[in-house]
Amino acid sequence: MTDTSTRQRLAAHVKKLMRCRKCPKMHPPVVSGRAVVSRIVLVGQAPGDKEPKLGRPFAWTAGKRLFKWLFDVTGWPEMTCREEIYFAAVCRCFPGKKAAGGDRVPSPEEVANCAEWLNKELEILKPALLIPVGKLAIEQFVTVERLDDVVGKKFQVKRAGQAFDVIPLPHPSGASPWCYTATGKRLLKKALRLIARHGVVVK
Repeated sequence: MTDTSTRQRLAAHVKKLMRCRKCPKMHPPVVSGRAVVSRIVLVGQAPGDKEPKLGRPFAWTAGKRLFKWLFDVTGWPEMTCREEIYFAAVCRCFPGKKAAGGDRVPSPEEVANCAEWLNKELEILKPALLIPVGKLAIEQFVTVERLDDVVGKKFQVKRAGQAFDVIPLPHPSGASPWCYTATGKRLLKKALRLIARHGVVVK
């Protein structure tokens, strides 16, 4: 398949995705990255309340921290990441707030509804590297009980008929203190170095 046909398929896919309204408890609009033909797919958990207004994933505090992590170790600035990496998510709409505060965790049904979009993206892009960010995203690809067991490691995974490497990252929201522990800092840096040394080229 040529790059042109892949780009056309991906653009049509994203256009269809943006119209999705399958989950009544979710808060559209759908948040999607650019229709970038890339061998790297970054999978977040779900957008926060700012991302739908700003029209792009990882647009607020967590995004600033994520892009700083990537830049400090890989040298990739935010704009390069957005232009060279395809941004997906476990769920593409803001789930809303919990009564007790904080963002609502998507239900298994909502995760399942959105999984078909991600599966189609994997089928179209055939990535070499997938970077899941946060426990909800990580557990869609590998079994995870503790971040210590998965961050800083590379896994080979098959999904949607595709085989690719998975290098998990913790969520950069700051809600969990894990990233600030000695172990968390060490494993995060190790994971970022694995990404930087991966064979996929980011310009």
